[in-house]
Amino acid sequence: MSFGPFRLHSQARLLERDGIPVSIGSRALDILVLLVSHPGEVVRKDELIAKAWPDLNVDESSLRFHIGQLRRALADGQDGERYITNVPSRGYCFVAPVSTSSPRMERQQSSSLSPPQVLPARLADLIGREPLLLKIRGLLARERFVTLSGIGGIGKTAVAVALAHEFLEEYRGDIRFVDFSSIKDPGLVPTVAAAAVGLMIQSSDPASSLIDMLRGRRMLLVLDNCEHVIDEAAGLAECIYLQAPAVSLLVTSREALRVRGEHVVEVPALEAPPAEKAELSASEVMTYPAAQLLLDRAAAAGCAHEVGDQEARLVAQICRKVDGIALAIELAAGLVRTHGLGETMRLLDGPLRLRWQGRRTAPARHQTLNATLQWSYELMTDIERSVLQRLALFTGPFNLGAAIAVAADESVAPDFIAETLGRLAGKSLVSASPDRRRARYRLLDTMRAYALDKLIKSGDFSATALRHASLLLSELAQGVSGVTAQDAASERGELLADARAALDWAFSADGEVSLRIPLAAASVKLFIESSLLMECRAWAARGVAALTASDLDSQNELDLQFALGYATMFTGGECGQVEAALQRAVLIAERLQDPFSTSRLLWHLHTFYVRIGRYSRLLPIAQRSEQLAQQIGDKAGVARGEALLGVSYHLAGDQVQALRRLETSNDILATIPPIRPGHFAFPCIVELPLSCTLWVAGYPDQALRTARALARPPAPGDQFMYAAGLCWAAAVFRWTGDWVLVEQSKSWLAAFANTRGLLTYKAIADGLSGQAMIARGDNEQGLHLLRSALARLHAENYELHTSAFDCSMAEALSALGQHAKALRTVEATIARADGTTFDMPELLRLRGELLVLNGNRHDALASLEHSIALAEQQGALSWQLRASASLVRLHGEIARHDALGALAATYGRFTEGFETADLTDARQLLDSLQ
Repeated sequence: MSFGPFRLHSQARLLERDGIPVSIGSRALDILVLLVSHPGEVVRKDELIAKAWPDLNVDESSLRFHIGQLRRALADGQDGERYITNVPSRGYCFVAPVSTSSPRMERQQSSSLSPPQVLPARLADLIGREPLLLKIRGLLARERFVTLSGIGGIGKTAVAVALAHEFLEEYRGDIRFVDFSSIKDPGLVPTVAAAAVGLMIQSSDPASSLIDMLRGRRMLLVLDNCEHVIDEAAGLAECIYLQAPAVSLLVTSREALRVRGEHVVEVPALEAPPAEKAELSASEVMTYPAAQLLLDRAAAAGCAHEVGDQEARLVAQICRKVDGIALAIELAAGLVRTHGLGETMRLLDGPLRLRWQGRRTAPARHQTLNATLQWSYELMTDIERSVLQRLALFTGPFNLGAAIAVAADESVAPDFIAETLGRLAGKSLVSASPDRRRARYRLLDTMRAYALDKLIKSGDFSATALRHASLLLSELAQGVSGVTAQDAASERGELLADARAALDWAFSADGEVSLRIPLAAASVKLFIESSLLMECRAWAARGVAALTASDLDSQNELDLQFALGYATMFTGGECGQVEAALQRAVLIAERLQDPFSTSRLLWHLHTFYVRIGRYSRLLPIAQRSEQLAQQIGDKAGVARGEALLGVSYHLAGDQVQALRRLETSNDILATIPPIRPGHFAFPCIVELPLSCTLWVAGYPDQALRTARALARPPAPGDQFMYAAGLCWAAAVFRWTGDWVLVEQSKSWLAAFANTRGLLTYKAIADGLSGQAMIARGDNEQGLHLLRSALARLHAENYELHTSAFDCSMAEALSALGQHAKALRTVEATIARADGTTFDMPELLRLRGELLVLNGNRHDALASLEHSIALAEQQGALSWQLRASASLVRLHGEIARHDALGALAATYGRFTEGFETADLTDARQLLDSLQ
């Protein structure tokens, strides 16, 4: 059973934190097993005692002692994390989320792990690397941070991929492969790494978000191709090593990172038969890994002849000529198929051997590799050379159709591309990997860099880059048909690297100006789909800045303005920029007479105003969105419009209308097919406000049922809605007095937010933790967490939940005797509110109670009466009950008949929820005074 950084093996009677055993007593372990086996449930004290002391009679003090031991072992309460909570007079409850698996399940899952989007495919046979793999395996297990260094083509990535596959079971599949080869901007290093581990960046500091997510998570992170972004990759790797002690790092780079914690392993060349042993037999030559690789790859290319002693000596010479470099050996193997061993050896000794010189300070092997690439290049036909150069524009994988689109022109007919591509793949210059639908091709990184240099020198770069960018624009604009939604998303995700390359070229000094805006507009959609919101924001801003007069009021400007507003809203940008961009997108959609887009854009603008607490602006937007959906007959849009109206009425304080609209939305949804969720999953937006609206309107039991449903596991693509649902559900649990469910929701929210970089929701989780601490009487610590959470929420302009946190702060301050400060806190919240909001009756009630404590009974009475009147006007029966009870308490035992009668009348209007906190309190108050 796993929770947080802990794993509890019940049969083995072992508790681990990040894989390290935790020492606790036998009875404490028995108690923990019972609690964790019933997460979210209250386990009675007598059950716990019977479990830990089955044959003894002990009192509760022994139980409390061992519970204390457990809390210390789990660091319960530190950094806001909660595991075990006490339920007075009942027992104890384990409130952290728990996942359960059996050893058999784990073995089955580990043996079948083949995450296609996480790890590249492993080579079937990594020849000659077994000792190296064994060495690195042990070093990585001990030291956590290993860098594989060596020249290009030596096999660093192949070794890293092989190791990652071997570690799948050890890390229970939690291994992520981060390929930096496709990025040119070093500033994208943390963003690309975050995306690879499933993190949705929502801040201007993606590295910090990534570190926060990785803390306490046990995983292996493979950082591949770091040499061209060495400084940024080194800094990120060092931070991860120092601040995420459960994460292991495996890095490939042509040079060491030179940071703390790094252990460098030089990936050597494959051992070749030495020159001094010129008379080796065939069997002796075949004991050397370089020779094995050469003949293995030659056989795979179709040259599977018997090798006698004479041929074996040629094999040895070839291996020595290329210095045992894996890529060079594979290139030579392609030549062996065409020219045979003897001719290949003569070619290596001939004029083709050295046509391009590397740096004088470069290692000899590095220069030899470039020489190998050069003679391989010279042996191609003109068409092969031209096609290979043009294919070097592809940073990611490509298919035959894409190859034709980029490589064909008046000098190379499309009919020749397929044949030429096959020949290049046969020579190991292009790797081919057929899948279910069509073959996918890719250039090896070293060959791509070499061919790209040739393309630039040929003078053909700009024309080829134009075709490449035009192809990307076409592929981004059209959907992927005939496949599942998951496969379509995967294929679109493969365009990311090429989209970056096309954008970099289009916006360069030599790029095609006419492609900049359409390419940026198409690419930002891909960045949003891939949750790369920081990158989306950067390119959207660049695109908006490049708009010309002819681009204004176009679909491209609409897409860019929306992406800019959307991405900025969730990455902590300036509110004015978000509002301006979204409003501009709405205006363009209206001018384009596109009611469907207008309706959806209004939805996002509505979301923005909800986040920043501008409730008075919601109703007109929701009405307009629904009207447009009605006009075009979009039933899903009408349902969304009704839901937005429900949210608007609820937050503005009209609970009667809110309930009616939300119920209408649910009725419409029942008549249409299910809608696939996205970043803001719909129809989940109906359930969120419905739970709170039901409670405020006086239906606590229905509110609780709806709130519990919000805490279900999220659907794919439903990240924001799941986190938002936990926030709204926690409010209902808090109002009904169920602090166990509040802490459970907080734990789930914190875990979910940490693993996805949702910083706003992490702040809300901390705020919920602070509220729970205050409810338990831990006012000082609760205040500390609330202040920190509020500061972050205000900085992110997320005001939806801040008034509730302000109320809890005021209650804590008052409990600490700081009544004047508590009153100022509530009055500042009232002054900051946008009109008579849904929680204004509660703010006025709390203000009244604090005025009493500050010695101002006259104003206290007025504030409470105002609260009751406003709650009646809003249809907020639950707020009215609270304010009526506060008014009765203000008068004390000499409560006026009319105040007591008003409380009784309000209580009598309830039809459910009599076991919840407020109704129980009101009933006890009435009984004591009547």
